Amino acid sequence: MPPGGGGPMKDCEYSQISTHSSSPMESPHKKKKIAARRKWEVFPGRNKFFCNGRIMMARQTGVFYLTLILILVTSGLFFAFDCPYLAVRITPAIPVVGGILFFFVMGTLLRTSFSDPGVLPRATPDEAADLERQIDIANGTSSGGYRPPPRTKEVIINGQTVKLKYCFTCKIFRPPRASHCSLCDNCVERFDHHCPWVGNCVGKRNYRFFYMFILSLSFLTVFIFAFVIAHVILRSQQTGFLNALKDSPASVLEAVVCFFSVWSIVGLSGFHTYLISSNQTTNEDIKGSWSNKRGKENYNPYSYGNIFTNCCVALCGPLSPSLIDRRGYIQPDTPQPAAPSSGITMYGATQSQSDMCDQDQCIQSTKFVLQAAATPLLQSEPSLTSDELHLSGKPGLGTPCTSLTLGQPTPPSSMPNLATEATLADIMPLKEEHVGHQFLTPDEAPSPPRLLAAGSPLAHSRTMHVLGLASQDSLHEDSVRGLVKLSSV
Repeated sequence: MPPGGGGPMKDCEYSQISTHSSSPMESPHKKKKIAARRKWEVFPGRNKFFCNGRIMMARQTGVFYLTLILILVTSGLFFAFDCPYLAVRITPAIPVVGGILFFFVMGTLLRTSFSDPGVLPRATPDEAADLERQIDIANGTSSGGYRPPPRTKEVIINGQTVKLKYCFTCKIFRPPRASHCSLCDNCVERFDHHCPWVGNCVGKRNYRFFYMFILSLSFLTVFIFAFVIAHVILRSQQTGFLNALKDSPASVLEAVVCFFSVWSIVGLSGFHTYLISSNQTTNEDIKGSWSNKRGKENYNPYSYGNIFTNCCVALCGPLSPSLIDRRGYIQPDTPQPAAPSSGITMYGATQSQSDMCDQDQCIQSTKFVLQAAATPLLQSEPSLTSDELHLSGKPGLGTPCTSLTLGQPTPPSSMPNLATEATLADIMPLKEEHVGHQFLTPDEAPSPPRLLAAGSPLAHSRTMHVLGLASQDSLHEDSVRGLVKLSSV
């Protein structure tokens, strides 16, 4: 390529810029279209999602399937072997009532198991960093290796002081009555407990369905158990007790399952009825948060003082929306505009941004010059004359200088070969009209390494000026001062 040609330089410099794009914001390269991902696909908690995020469950669901099998098998046997006999001998209303209870139990169970219990979203990196700064300002900077005490905040609710604990996993201060579930690895609002029988946490958004499930299941268990006993008694009156057991073995299995289940289910329903009437959670009751044993002034600030009002709030209050938006799409990060180069201002970049980029480019180019000049001076090698700079076997690296003026500094003493001369030629290109100028303008700033094409006019068309004869100590002192100034900037 001729050194004075400008065409190849334009091709090298503007080859990455699309001149056919109709919009200034359009990317010059064709990017592959990536399918949008939903938030449930990258959810940080330990949960399972089905039906494109519509169903949300805990990861351990084995006990839930056991619950489902017990209900389906027991009810199925009752409707298949007991209801036909009871509908004829007693009343046809028995299978109807049993069917209503069964469908209500299954509906509330699935609603509890498949819904969001009230998971609180985790803090974003920016929110977590801002919160950490606020905590450091409030508590002061601690010494290295010392972990501060648990981070808490205090709020007053109905005259009672309530502590808000900091969650180190979710990077948030949990709201009142919220807690972090160790199994699901989520902070749940108004956390009650994690129930393996339903395969999900029980919290603010599904507690009413959980209570209706265990309450209706209690009625269904008692209903099936009572009418199975009635079926066996009626048959025993006709054929005897042993013959009645032989004629209906399914009734025996139903009676055994219901007998061992009814006590725990009815007891659990009674316990949660007490919690609802006092507006407490299982977590608060187990910890004794509002127990009188902690003091006479300790009371439940969430209770309305009326059993009927507490029940209405828990069972009939408005249902809060989900906060995690698990079916929403992930918004791609907004790309940051690159710094303008070669005098081309990108769309959206202001004039102040362009000036700042030019100043940074000038500083970087000056830093390269001073580093290249100071690095050889830090070595202890014998000085070389100007005749020793040109070595054989290195052709095609540019035209060497034919003459040196007396006022110019000489090359540093540790430039042993022409490779260093070529490096300085790439680093310090100067215009011919500024022979005595020691610094580079923003337009003359060199490109980063490996971005200049081979044989570009920036490396060959301009005269390469090597530092002339000068004092080594003076040049070393100037270089060190320049480096100190740049490090302070």
